[in-house]
Amino acid sequence: MTETSPTGRDFLPGNPASPPSTAATGPGATPPVVVGKAEPLPAQNGAPGGDQLARIEDKCARIEDKYARSEALLSRVEEKVEGAAGRMNEAARQSDLSALRSEVRAIADRTRGLPGSGALVLTAVITAVLTVALTIAAQRFHLDALLPPR
Repeated sequence: MTETSPTGRDFLPGNPASPPSTAATGPGATPPVVVGKAEPLPAQNGAPGGDQLARIEDKCARIEDKYARSEALLSRVEEKVEGAAGRMNEAARQSDLSALRSEVRAIADRTRGLPGSGALVLTAVITAVLTVALTIAAQRFHLDALLPPR
């Protein structure tokens, strides 16, 4: 029970700051209650706290095992994704090369129909000879008089 101190505050019996209680202090009397000092609880049969701690440790071990398996699985998935990305890049390069080959083949087909350099040189020579011949003919037959005056 609590008693009221002269200042009007409540106090607990056995508190050294509180006024002395009326408890007996003889050899057969009970010891006074000490506030603020923790004493360990007596061990009970079978130690239920130890069993609970063991269950918690087992559960932690299972969680760690699951985490390790998940981490290993994620590592394998990461390796597979990297391999697939590499194969996709290679396929894209092959596709680009295939498209490039198709374009080069189309350009080659178009240029095969064009005249070669021999034909172009022959055409240039014929054009030059005909130009000279026609110019000489126009001067001989005085065809320059047919041109309009300047």
